[in-house]
Amino acid sequence: MLRFDDLQLFVRAADLGSLSAAARVMDMSAAVASAALKRIEQQLGARLLARSTRSLRLTAEGEGFLEYARAALSNLDEGRRLLASGQDQVSGILQLSAPSDFGRNLLLPWLDEFQREHPKLTVRLLLGDRIADLFRQPVDIALRYGEPEDSSLVALPIAAQNRRVLCAAPSYLARHGEPRHLEQLAQHNCLLFMLGSRVHDHWSFHDGKREVGLTVSGDRFSDDADVVRLWAVAGAGIAYKSWLDVAADVLAGRLKVLMPELLCERAPLNLLCAHRAQLSKPVNLLREMLASRCALLGSQFPTISGIDH
Repeated sequence: MLRFDDLQLFVRAADLGSLSAAARVMDMSAAVASAALKRIEQQLGARLLARSTRSLRLTAEGEGFLEYARAALSNLDEGRRLLASGQDQVSGILQLSAPSDFGRNLLLPWLDEFQREHPKLTVRLLLGDRIADLFRQPVDIALRYGEPEDSSLVALPIAAQNRRVLCAAPSYLARHGEPRHLEQLAQHNCLLFMLGSRVHDHWSFHDGKREVGLTVSGDRFSDDADVVRLWAVAGAGIAYKSWLDVAADVLAGRLKVLMPELLCERAPLNLLCAHRAQLSKPVNLLREMLASRCALLGSQFPTISGIDH
């Protein structure tokens, strides 16, 4: 089997008319170059270069073989360029799971744009608010709010500073008034959703001095967080939602943030996977894009009186 570097040395030596000059260009010693030339001549069973102490010339066999050696090196270079360009392309299948609300209202348009940039990529998206079993479900990665309960999972932050906000539609506030203190939530219809396996009816806040928690109630709850957002937009009650999920509604005036001076629960968004080997190029590119988009929404988080959320 002819070696790639032996072929390179032969072509360089033929071009430069000197074996020692070829050795210098290829950063090898004269002895190594001489051994390489001897090796290729032995493998071919022919003398390629006639050498003396002061000159070097191609033999007839060497002249005939030089054309094929150049073609072989050119083909190998072209193959390497083709392989490199293929590696630059994002292709294959990206299988991911995401929360229903975030998935439908933010992730879907972002994935559309991501696939327009990488048209050879196929996406398989599962939406739901229950924790995906990454060892059993057909997904590579999952986007989830909160810290993972399973410590064996790899968790990479997408929006580490994201928090929940209290919000309601202007139509609801017009009918029932706007609560100014947490204690007044007891007189309002609070929209509830499932968090893990339980109803999330204990809401926590920090008023700048102390942690305040209270249990709320309402006339409806759902295991689909997007349904809760839709109820809130429709004026059915007050929701306690991730800022990422309601940012577009707040910015468009469909929802209003209530008591923005309060620091609400953290709701960090993480990318989860079972093994770091699943952090492929498409996954890493998607992670960078999601982190950038979430950071932009996070910069529009409502603040009041200089309180840092």
